[in-house]
Amino acid sequence: MSKYKVNKPEEEWKSLLSPEEYRILREAGTEYPFTGKYNNHKIKGTYSCKGCGSDLYESSAKFDSGCGWPSYDRSIEGAIEYRKDTSLGMHRVEILCSNCGGHQGHIFEDGPTETGQRYCVNSASIDFRSDEDESH
Repeated sequence: MSKYKVNKPEEEWKSLLSPEEYRILREAGTEYPFTGKYNNHKIKGTYSCKGCGSDLYESSAKFDSGCGWPSYDRSIEGAIEYRKDTSLGMHRVEILCSNCGGHQGHIFEDGPTETGQRYCVNSASIDFRSDEDESH
């Protein structure tokens, strides 16, 4: 039994997500740097999990890190789960949606803002909702 509120069989995830989204969200894959649609995205709004729709990051937390992936200096409180990741011979901290367990990317302690954090996120693992969309 999964500890996540949103728990689907893998076949259902495969039917709901594109092959690239599935590879990233469900298999902890990574998109190529500078290829994601949200890397240079600068519109005000909220970024949510592509898998379950839970809000994860506010646009006010986004910054241009130059690393090739969307970067945030904080997440929405309680939205992210942190897991030790020693894959690829490195010591990193994986970030996952706390609602469905979808892989978002990794967090690093090299951010330029007062938090010192850089949430390095795959564009394929998130959706975006503009603040303007909510005013209509």
